[in-house]
Amino acid sequence: MKPDFSTLNRDNIVAFIGDIFERRGGEEYLGEPVTMAQHMLQGATIAEQNGQPEEIIVGALLHDIGHFTSEFGTYHPDDTEDRHHEDAGAEVLEQFFPSVITDCCRYHVAAKRYLCATKPEYFNRLSAASVHTLELQGGPMSAEEVAAFESNPNLKEIIQVRYLDEAGKRADMETPDFAHFAPMVQRMVDKHLGAS
Repeated sequence: MKPDFSTLNRDNIVAFIGDIFERRGGEEYLGEPVTMAQHMLQGATIAEQNGQPEEIIVGALLHDIGHFTSEFGTYHPDDTEDRHHEDAGAEVLEQFFPSVITDCCRYHVAAKRYLCATKPEYFNRLSAASVHTLELQGGPMSAEEVAAFESNPNLKEIIQVRYLDEAGKRADMETPDFAHFAPMVQRMVDKHLGAS
C-alpha cells in the first residue's frame, strides 16, 4: 500500500522525497548528459567518497529538489508565477531541515555567480548548459553582491555544494540510489526538528 503523503511531516518527508526520486528522477536535467536523479546522487556520492560531513552530502543530494516542487503542492495561494527552483526548493526544505541544508539549496545558483566573480578560473569548470543558465541568472556577481553573499554564515558549505553541483554531471558514473542516503537525510530532519 502506498504511504499517505497528503500531509508532510518528520515521519514521512524522507519517504516522500525518495518517492519523487523514484518517479521523477529520470527526467532530463537541463541538457546535461545525466538525469535529475543521477545529477543529485552523483553530487552526494562524490561528497561521501571524499569524507564530507553529512550536511554537505545531504545538501548536495537535495540542492535541486526545487525542480520537483510541483510535487509538494502550492505553498502560497497568492503566487502568480513560478518561483526560481532554488527558492522554491528552499521553501520546502526549510520546514524539515537545518538552515545549512536549506541554504545550500537556496544559494547554489548564487554561488555559481559568486565563484565566477571571485575565481574567474571557475568559469572554465562550467558545462555549456551551466554557462547558458549563468547568463539567465544574472552573470557574475557585482562587488556589492559578493560582499552581501560573503556574510552568509553557511558560505563554506554553500560553495562546497556548488562545486559538487558542477561535478555531478558525468554520464558514466555509478552511484547508490536514494535509499542509501535516506538514513542520513532522516538524521538531518531529526537534528532540525529535535529527536522524537
